Parts: sequence; structure tokens; C-alpha cells
Amino acid sequence: MSEPRTALAVTRLGKRYRRGWALRDCTFALPAGRICALVGPNGAGKSTLLALAAGLLTPGAGTLVRPAGQSVAYVAQERPLYPGFTVAEALRLGQELNPGWDRAAAEQVLARGGFPESARIGSLSGGQRTRVALALALGKRPGLLLLDEPMAELDPLARHELMGLLMAEAAEHGTTVLMSSHVIAELAEACDFLVLLAGGRVRLAGDIEELLAAHRVLVGPADPAGPPAGHLVVEQRAAGRQLTALVRTGGAVPPPWEASAPSLEELVLGHLRAPDAPALLTADARVEELVEVGG
Repeated sequence: MSEPRTALAVTRLGKRYRRGWALRDCTFALPAGRICALVGPNGAGKSTLLALAAGLLTPGAGTLVRPAGQSVAYVAQERPLYPGFTVAEALRLGQELNPGWDRAAAEQVLARGGFPESARIGSLSGGQRTRVALALALGKRPGLLLLDEPMAELDPLARHELMGLLMAEAAEHGTTVLMSSHVIAELAEACDFLVLLAGGRVRLAGDIEELLAAHRVLVGPADPAGPPAGHLVVEQRAAGRQLTALVRTGGAVPPPWEASAPSLEELVLGHLRAPDAPALLTADARVEELVEVGG
């Protein structure tokens, strides 16, 4: 049997709480084997989307489809672990609950944590609990790994170490990763796919290189007419006599205008500052065919 091409497909997905819609009309596909950055402001719906993908919430509208038999591991923002367990007991529970448990993968995450497996989880720091949660997730050997702000409580050295370990494990085993974070520079180094949420809707989705190639940063005179004709302006800002604009590519740029490729941070911030700009999904982020429903 061939491997599924799509790890996650959501169509017009919505989830409503008492305060209003957390997600609404959310549509995109995540190809299998990609490492996806899930970004957006607080309240954009990132944690809700991850919990829906993990099967912990029921959609209020639309559909979320995963391949049949796909295993999922989810590390929530709160790191909900049993505080009375020792680390060794948590690992033993992971082994009992997961037939394909990989003890070596779990221990590799814990190796530089600076605490023994006899330590109780309730006595650990936030960063140490993060290590335990990531160890349990990787030890499961999931097909889809869902991470909600996984590095938030780690110091810079630990962040660098564990991000590298996660990416190496994902590449070696073909794991699909969907990871939320506010640290765009960190995501730019690790991820090859992007989903940008704002106001509960998808604003950008697709291969990061393709999304970047579809945009340019134009710098020129602060003319009331704005950037040259033929370019769809995402957002523009004037500083003195100079205008800087993020645009969708639209042909040659005449002098005195200068064009350059945007960074991932410029791309994300530009679209967040322009919520009315048209959404853009690359071909492999579009939901064009259904996959079998998984558990």
C-alpha cells in the first residue's frame, strides 16, 4: 500500500466557543512528510486547530480528515503530565500504551535534561517538563506530530538542541510535524511549510519557498500613487520620503523602485498587518481530494 500523500486535510473547518468563533471557514491541506510552521497572533485559533487535529475537540462546522491508521502525538501548551509520576513511570506508561514504543528515542530527548528518571514530574521546572512531554511524543513514533509552542519554556541552548533533534527525527522517519510558535526565526530554520492563521481563517498556506517567491519587497519614493502598477499590494508603509511595500509579484519593477525577496518574518508580519489582503494557498496546500478518515 502506498503512503498517503496528505497528512491532514481541513475543509471549511469551524469551532465556536461562547465568546465566538475560534476557527471559521478554515481550509488547507498539509502534505505528508512536511514540517509545518503554524503561526498567527494570540487568539488566531492555532491551539484550537491543533486540538481538533489531535481529536480532542469536535468541529462545530466543516471537516478534518486524516489517513486511516495514522498515529498522532500531541504536546499541548500546558504539558499535562501526571505530577505524582516519576519520569521513569511516565516512560513506562508510554511504553504500555504504545505498541510501537521507541525507548531510545525518548531517552535521547531526556539525555541532557539534567535530572534523573527517578525525579517526580511535579518537582521539575517548566523546561524539564517540556523535555518529558517531547520524549513521550517522540517515543510514540507518530505519523503526525502536533506541537503547541513546544519550546516556549526552554532556554536558548535547549531550544536549539531539541529543535535540531526534532527535525532530525522527523526527517529520518518521515514524520509530519505541525508546530505553532511565535518565534518566526526559529521556524524559518526548521520548517518547509507554512500555515498562517488570522481571525480564525487561513491567510497563507503552502511551501515556504513558493510563498516567498510569490512576493517581493519594493522600496521607492513615497508617491501617493503607491507602488508601480501591476503589483498586488499586501501592505505598505511610508517613512519620510520612502515607501516600503510587500507585494505579490507582478512583472518588472521600473526605477527608482528597488525589489528584493522578503524574509519569512517580513512575509508573515506583512500579511498580519493587512487582514484584508487576499489569501494565498500554493497548489500543495489546496484540498483537492479526500483521504480516508483516521482514528
